[in-house]
Amino acid sequence: MSDVSHAFAEIKRGAEEILLEDELLAKLKLGKPLKIKAGFDPTAPDLHLGHTVLINKLRQFQQLGHEVIFLIGDFTGMIGDPTGKNVTRKALTKEDVLANAETYKEQVFKILDPAKTTVAFNSTWMEKLGAAGMLKLASRQTVARMMERDDFKKRYNGGQAIAIHEFMYPLVQGWDSVALEADIELGGTDQKFNLLMGRELQKSEGQRPQTVLMMPLLEGLDGVQKMSKSLNNYIGITDAPNDMFGKIMSISDDLMWRYYELLSFKAIEVINGYKENIAAGSNPRDIKIDLAKELIERFHDKAAAEAAHQEFINRFQKGAVPDDISAIDVIAEHGEIAITNLLKAAGLVTSTSEAMRMIKQGAAKIAGEKIVDNKLMISAGSTAIYQVGKRKFAQVTVK
Repeated sequence: MSDVSHAFAEIKRGAEEILLEDELLAKLKLGKPLKIKAGFDPTAPDLHLGHTVLINKLRQFQQLGHEVIFLIGDFTGMIGDPTGKNVTRKALTKEDVLANAETYKEQVFKILDPAKTTVAFNSTWMEKLGAAGMLKLASRQTVARMMERDDFKKRYNGGQAIAIHEFMYPLVQGWDSVALEADIELGGTDQKFNLLMGRELQKSEGQRPQTVLMMPLLEGLDGVQKMSKSLNNYIGITDAPNDMFGKIMSISDDLMWRYYELLSFKAIEVINGYKENIAAGSNPRDIKIDLAKELIERFHDKAAAEAAHQEFINRFQKGAVPDDISAIDVIAEHGEIAITNLLKAAGLVTSTSEAMRMIKQGAAKIAGEKIVDNKLMISAGSTAIYQVGKRKFAQVTVK
């Protein structure tokens, strides 16, 4: 296993919070493989780059010689994670969950080493627990404790329904840690309540409590909201190479560093070198190209990455986009702006009705991709190249 100080630095890279750091360091000093758990509810069949932030961290643990457990929550998926939700989530059927789980496994092994990964399903122990066991588990916590969760509290205060079975979700997730005897559990910052539940239940069962490592939620293409399919600001790991390349090139220069920190496998020293090059006058576009090629090669292959790069050159760097493109700031009064208003404010169209017409004709584009929704909202903080027709271009920053 690698030197402890090096391992500790690698594990901390990009992490938002570790509870508790001294516990983690003590476990690493034991010099033996630790059980690293991360759970995924297969509620949708396709992953995006936001999901891979945790998986990348699992890969780091794997490379450091630890035992990685990729836990598929086929049982919890039928409850529905209430985290961050203002309504009760629709429970999936077992058939839906298992079908999505198979797709998950295919995708995560583009990052993880399948020979060094244990894939577990929490129905294995939860179904054995039975009704009596579930009632005993439910007795471990009070309603008052559950109401400490922000999402439950907000729903209750807002007069929105909370189903009883939703209280079981954090308990079941916590019991997964007991069943697996996890040393470390990974999760997003929005999962803190659930992750800490694992520590509590392990303590009550006489186990050494797991260390909790929380990763930040990756911002989507808009640079503001977390990456989400529902917000249409995502990069899917099954996206076509050209689509993936175009989306990555559309992110702002500031967001690029966030993506490098959480998504790239390049060493910190290499990334710091990129920053020095830009400070010395290098074009950020070239650094962004390296990121796009790295990610496409990971989820497709090297040939696809090179082909996507060449396609980008053909479309944007061989005269498709003029060198003297205007840089325009557009104000979003309420944190976002309608695409039709943006195109008008940028001077690419004379009216919102013209913008709607150009979108309908397929003549309006963002980063080379056709705009298909004339009701698309663009969030503040994003920067991208917008095009209308063959000759009108603008690099627009929404503020």
